[in-house]
Amino acid sequence: MLKAKTFSILLAIGLLVLLFSDATTTAATSEESEAESLLKWKYSLSQTQPSLNSWSFTNSTTKTPCNWTGILCDDVGRVTEIILPSACLQGTLHNLTFQSFPNLIRLDLNNNTLLGTIPADIGTLPKLTFLNLSMNKLSGPIPSQLGNLIKLTVLNLSRNEISGSIPPIIGNLTDLTIINLSRNKISGSIPPQIGNLRNLTELRLSINSITGSIPSALGNLTKLTILLLFDNQISGSIPHELGNLWNLVDLGLLLNKLTGPIPTSFANLSNLTRLGLLGNQLSGSIQFSNLMKLDTLSLSDNNFSGHLPQLCQRGLLKRFSAYKNNFTGPIPKSLKNCTGLTKLELYRNQLTGNISEDLGIYPNIEYIDLSDNNFYGELPSNWGEFQNLTRLHLSGNMISGRIPPEYGQLSQLGVLSLSSNQLVGEVPEEFGSLSSLLNMSLNDNRLSGEIPLEIGNLYSLEILDLSGNNLSGPIPEQLGDCSKLRHLKLSKNNLNGSIPFQIGNLVFLQDMLDLSRNLLTGEIPSQLGNLQMLEDLNLSRNRLSGSIPSSFEAMNSLTSIDFSYNQLEGPIPESKVFKESLVEAFLENKGLCGEIEGLPSCNSSWTRNGGGRKGYMVAIFVIVPILGALLLIFVSIKVVSIFHRMARNTEEEEMRIINNDLFSIWNYDGRIVYEDIIVATEDFDDKYCIGVGGFGNVYKAELPTGQIVAVKKLCSSEGGESVNEICFRNEIQALLKIRHRNIVKLYGFCSHVQHKFLVYEFMERRSLWIVLSNEERAVEFDWIRRMKALKGIADALSYLHHDCTPPIVHRDISTSNVLLDLGFEACVSDFGTARFLNPNSSNWTAFAGTYGYAAPELAYTMQVTEKCDVYSFGVVVLEVIMGSHPGELISSLSSSSGQNILIINVLDQRLSSPTVEVADEVILAVVLALACLRPNPQSRPSMEYVSQQLSAKRPFLHQPLHGITFHQLLGFEL
Repeated sequence: MLKAKTFSILLAIGLLVLLFSDATTTAATSEESEAESLLKWKYSLSQTQPSLNSWSFTNSTTKTPCNWTGILCDDVGRVTEIILPSACLQGTLHNLTFQSFPNLIRLDLNNNTLLGTIPADIGTLPKLTFLNLSMNKLSGPIPSQLGNLIKLTVLNLSRNEISGSIPPIIGNLTDLTIINLSRNKISGSIPPQIGNLRNLTELRLSINSITGSIPSALGNLTKLTILLLFDNQISGSIPHELGNLWNLVDLGLLLNKLTGPIPTSFANLSNLTRLGLLGNQLSGSIQFSNLMKLDTLSLSDNNFSGHLPQLCQRGLLKRFSAYKNNFTGPIPKSLKNCTGLTKLELYRNQLTGNISEDLGIYPNIEYIDLSDNNFYGELPSNWGEFQNLTRLHLSGNMISGRIPPEYGQLSQLGVLSLSSNQLVGEVPEEFGSLSSLLNMSLNDNRLSGEIPLEIGNLYSLEILDLSGNNLSGPIPEQLGDCSKLRHLKLSKNNLNGSIPFQIGNLVFLQDMLDLSRNLLTGEIPSQLGNLQMLEDLNLSRNRLSGSIPSSFEAMNSLTSIDFSYNQLEGPIPESKVFKESLVEAFLENKGLCGEIEGLPSCNSSWTRNGGGRKGYMVAIFVIVPILGALLLIFVSIKVVSIFHRMARNTEEEEMRIINNDLFSIWNYDGRIVYEDIIVATEDFDDKYCIGVGGFGNVYKAELPTGQIVAVKKLCSSEGGESVNEICFRNEIQALLKIRHRNIVKLYGFCSHVQHKFLVYEFMERRSLWIVLSNEERAVEFDWIRRMKALKGIADALSYLHHDCTPPIVHRDISTSNVLLDLGFEACVSDFGTARFLNPNSSNWTAFAGTYGYAAPELAYTMQVTEKCDVYSFGVVVLEVIMGSHPGELISSLSSSSGQNILIINVLDQRLSSPTVEVADEVILAVVLALACLRPNPQSRPSMEYVSQQLSAKRPFLHQPLHGITFHQLLGFEL
């Protein structure tokens, strides 16, 4: 019996060993299968990115992917997470065999360039809880097989090109807490089955092409805090059942085709902070004055009527928009309680009331637009204390009295529109202090007196409209200093004197120059011909004399002209706009002539300067002096040519170096180094490639001396001088002239017919972007090192802007173009798009830079200034502090919700909170970044100032880091 028991025990042990052995073998086989699947996908991508360099068996004894970048495994070596956000992946998902990952819990591939459709076999991941494929270029429909992922809690497919309808089977995923399908091309209606997802807290379907009505079943989602359906084509009424969503914080239904009234059940939404209904066809009156927590309310562009709702019982409202409706009556008295108000838009209604009595004191107000209503009374002088005010629109009302000179204290004011009212008195000379002003429209009032000379101090001004007043006196020549003016309208006044020739300095005038219906005398200055961008020129109904200057023939952008009702004479210019104009543009003058029907032909004896006698006098008094001048010019040319030849020899020597077939390299023999690099990279084999630059690939090369260098090889082109070759020359010319410890060192270059490349010092840690994208490296890149790196970047840009002659603008500052050495010292690199600032040029050029880092003004002007680099530096600072690109945070900072974000909540969570000593440096860096990101380039600090502040390391805020918001830092004065 004992022997039988012993045998049974041994047999059982043997079976267990065998089973364990089989399990181990199976696990190993599965590991190998997972690894092979990942490698298969890697090699199917369009370009193998540096982020996947670790995906290899070359330096590994085991075939496991668990040590690869972006791969996490469980205790037995099975892949549980694939996390590769912002890894520059290009290709499709179809070569990623999802069946090979039965234990996968998390798949995060957001912010790449993945193309094609979402494979149906993604539904074979039984344990998947988190799926994020956002910010790619995925297309096609959402596969119904997603309905098999029954453990899924987060589904994010936003910012793609996904089309088709939302599959109703998604209603089976009852563990879902977040659905984000926004910014796609999804059509069809919202499936009512989504109402089954009782755990859902966020539903984001905005910016699609969804039709149909809002399902009443959404009222079942009582845990929902965010419901965003805006910018679709949803129609019908708002279901009463949405009033059941008592946890709702953010409800966005704007930009749809909704009709009918707002449900009375909305009174139950006691936690609502944001309500957006803009851009629908909603009607009726507003009945939700008990929504105590409202922060943002947008009712604009609907058909609402009756009185505005009573708001701000608790004074929490910050943004209130109700423009383009049929609201009547006065502004609610409760609005005076909204002392935190930052934006008030009520234009295009039928509101009435005394503007000086019905509004309160709003210390944080940034935007007021009450235009096109029936407000009366006088402008409150205490509004001059609204130091954050950027836009003030009050046009189209019945406001009377004088313009308060206190408004000259509004240092942030960008737009001042008071037109079409009943204002009297003078334009305050204090307005000359409004350095941020872009638009000043005071037209169609009863203003009198002279135009203040101080307006010439408004260097940022783009639009000036003083027309339709009773202004008198001359046009101040100081207007010529407003060099950014695009629109100048001074018509319908009593201005006298001559037109200042300085108006010809306004070379950016484009929309209009209208000086008509005044009392102007004298000749038209020929300098107005410099306005080569001008489209509309109106000098009619004045007392101008002389001829129309021939310089006007160069004004090729003109589309509309009017010189009628003056005392002009002589031939009209021969450009297209003059020849194609109707005779009405020249009527009632002294003697204009030209080849236009209705005008007399010009006499052959008539010259540009007058009649025959006048022309004869010109021959005597002009031609003879010209003969003498020719001799003087000939002698001058000889002298200048000597100096020019000397300068050209220097320039040709520099270009000879650049075009030489050998290296121009310090301390090296050119030809030998060239051959050493070819050998070291095996003729630029891909295995030595460590990155892809803007105009070529970067290789690592070890020279026979043991020195390691980085080699950027120019991509080849067929015929002509490509953009890459221009960048190649540009980078050489820039780096030959500069030396700074925080700018990458150029050892040399080769401009051989077969190869063109640049040789730099090798930076061991590669780019700042790579470090921040890698979990391990990012942790090593601690707060002290990050602050040191930011200071290095600032020092480099300060050197380029302020210590180089002429100044150099980099134009492409980003985390990809900042390199780090072994000690995390930062060096600015990639000067292919750098620009030398010419003080005698407007410095306009084509767009260059990286989207997400480029300054916003480059969307409408291509003028290069140092402030473009300053803005990009601000983005880089936030990216270093956050650990990822700030993205929408930057745009959200203009809203109250963005400003209320705690700084501690955006710090890179991979690091522990900074110590007290370092926290001051972090906060200072954020303050400087916010200053660098100001929309108005003139209000951004210089890089010299930023560099000095980062070096000061002074105590900053005497409060705990966890209590500081962006709002506290936005207006912080250093």
